Amino acid sequence: MELIIGKDGDILRFHNKLCELFHIDLPIIQAGMAGGPTTPELVASVSNSGGLGTLGGAYLTPKDLRSAIKEIKKQTNRPFSVNLFCTELKDSVEGTGQVQHALNAFRKELNIDETVAPPNTVNHFEEQFAVLIEENVPVISTAFGLLPTDKMRTARKNEMKIITMITTVKEALLAENHGVDAIVAQGSDAGGHRGTFDIHEHPNGANIGTFSLIPQVAQAINIPVIAAGGIMNGQGLAASLILGAQGVQMGTRFLTCKESGANSTYQQALLNSNEEETVITKAFSGRPARGLMNKFIRRFEASGIHPLPFPSQNTLTKDIRKEAAKQKNKEFLSLWAGQGTRLLTGDLTAKEIIDEIMEEAEEAFKTMEF
Repeated sequence: MELIIGKDGDILRFHNKLCELFHIDLPIIQAGMAGGPTTPELVASVSNSGGLGTLGGAYLTPKDLRSAIKEIKKQTNRPFSVNLFCTELKDSVEGTGQVQHALNAFRKELNIDETVAPPNTVNHFEEQFAVLIEENVPVISTAFGLLPTDKMRTARKNEMKIITMITTVKEALLAENHGVDAIVAQGSDAGGHRGTFDIHEHPNGANIGTFSLIPQVAQAINIPVIAAGGIMNGQGLAASLILGAQGVQMGTRFLTCKESGANSTYQQALLNSNEEETVITKAFSGRPARGLMNKFIRRFEASGIHPLPFPSQNTLTKDIRKEAAKQKNKEFLSLWAGQGTRLLTGDLTAKEIIDEIMEEAEEAFKTMEF
């Protein structure tokens, strides 16, 4: 790590190989949280502040994805990333009747139409990837697995960089051998979906703590490691760098910033929460994810009914989550969050958050005693 003097005498602090690789000034990546939090304004603001902003593109239609990318480009000329899911998105209908029966109790409470229909998930991956190529997105990040080999070749031909989220050393080695440029080591502290490749091998996701995972992965591979999971401030950044990471990816930290697309009910629930309130659940999506405990999770899991696999369960609960947001009812929202929520602050811009993190990290190194 070194200090480099930039334009107008500014110091590009903590500039390292990761920064050189992605042409960014600071080793901070904003996570690509799908479902609305990563607005073009948030992505552009993070990139303009020296980090790497990421659009969560997995749930967007190709048209909306293209529109968001074009809007990001209007607001920044700096590198940014788009995150996609790399896993089989095929519906499973076995058990639909039982699941819908349980979900109808929630629908009744929210005063929306009950249904017994099976899931009908639309897989836009091929079209989404084509949009990324056509729009010449600088960086592609993937969750739940590796970019297919043919897509990898296409991305390389277009000089794109590739980041893949992993949760074990085994997955990190697979990613490195696949040719990705960097990996995100996602610890069990992280909010949202576990990035584990094989959910059959690890039904609840590979749940290795962030600061246990980082040094083991860093020792095993030769490409940059980006730490993720429960990292909320400059001290977390400093600790990650000491353990062998080249940077950090932060999601929960940006959910309550001014540019976030997370609805106000979600944001307030986060700000009122603490480190004891998150759980890993499949109730909302069928895939293990960490979020704040609420009535939906408690009651669905108490029912003893197994959720459908991802993405089917996610499709079935969409109307419930949408109506809960409309009614500002946190008890039926998927409140994805990492374990560091006590450190959250509201009413800050993304730039102010990044500036604060870098100041804290610099101070942490200055005051460290050896």
